[in-house]
Amino acid sequence: MAITAAMVKELRAMSGAGMMDCKKALTETDGDMDKAVEVLREKGLAKAVKKSGRIAAEGIVALKVTDCGKKAVAVEVNSETDFVAKNEKFQNYVAQVADQAMDTTAADIEAFLAEPWKLDTSKTVNEELAGQIAVIGENLKIRRFQQVTEENGFVASYVHMGGKIGVLVDVETDVVNDDIKEMAKNIAMQVAALKPQYTNRSEISAEYIAHEEEILRAQIMNDPKESQKPEKVIEGMIKGRINKELKEISLMDQVYVKAEDGKQIVSKYIEQVAKANSAKITIKGFVRFETGEGLEKKNEDFAAEVAAQISGN
Repeated sequence: MAITAAMVKELRAMSGAGMMDCKKALTETDGDMDKAVEVLREKGLAKAVKKSGRIAAEGIVALKVTDCGKKAVAVEVNSETDFVAKNEKFQNYVAQVADQAMDTTAADIEAFLAEPWKLDTSKTVNEELAGQIAVIGENLKIRRFQQVTEENGFVASYVHMGGKIGVLVDVETDVVNDDIKEMAKNIAMQVAALKPQYTNRSEISAEYIAHEEEILRAQIMNDPKESQKPEKVIEGMIKGRINKELKEISLMDQVYVKAEDGKQIVSKYIEQVAKANSAKITIKGFVRFETGEGLEKKNEDFAAEVAAQISGN
C-alpha cells in the first residue's frame, strides 16, 4: 500500500511522533493506522510524545575534542529540569550524543536524528532519544550540534558550570605550545563571558550596519534636543555609536576581560602572545552554545557569572 503524506500527517497528529518515525511505522504495518500506533508505542515513541508538550529548556552543552586537537564538536541536549541535567545517566547519554555528532555527516538536526545510532545501528538517533525519554521520565531534546575542524592549528574548548555554556575556538597557528594553548583558552572564556556575535568586523554585513544606522538616526530625530543639532554633528554621533556597538559584538574588538589596564582589546592580546612565541596566530571562528538560549526558562545571567569568574571577582 502506498503511504501518502496525509497518512503520515494523521499518524503524527495521533501519536506526536516524528515524521520519519510515522512513515516507517506505516510502511511496516502496510498503512494500518492502529497497528502503526502500536509499533510506535512498542518502540517507546508514543510514550515519549506524551511528554513532548513540556518545555525542555534545561540540560547541558557537551564538547568533545580529538586527542590531536584538530577536530571538535559541540552539542546541546535539553531536559525539563536542572535535576535531570545533573543526573549521571543523562550526562552519559549526552556524551554519547557528542560521540555521534563528532563523526556525523548530517547537515542539520533532522538528518542527524534520522541516521543510525552508533551504539546500536538497528535504531535511529531519534529512536534512541525516545528510549531515553521513556527511561528518564522527562521530555528531552537534541537541540543542535556543530563541528569545528582546524588542520593548521587546533580547536580550543571551554565549558562553564558543567555545561551551562560551551565554547569552541578555531585557532590557526604555526606554533602550538602551552602559552598559545593558554591564550586560546582565555579567548574561549572571553567568548563565554562577553557573548560576541562575530569574530571580527569583516564578518559584519553592510546591510546590518545600514540597518543599525537607520535605527540610531530615528532615535536621534525623535529626541527634541538632539534632532536640532547640525547634520554633520548628527552623522558623527551615529558613527560613534555604531563604532561602540561593533566593538561590543566583534570578538577581536572587545576589551580583553583579563587586560591589566582594562583597555587592551582581544586582537592586541593575541598579537602580544604571537610575538612572544614567534608565531602566526589567527582566530578563524568560534562556536558558543548556552543551554536553553532563546527558550522559555528562568532568567539566569551566566555570561555575567563567567565574566566575574575570569576577572577574579
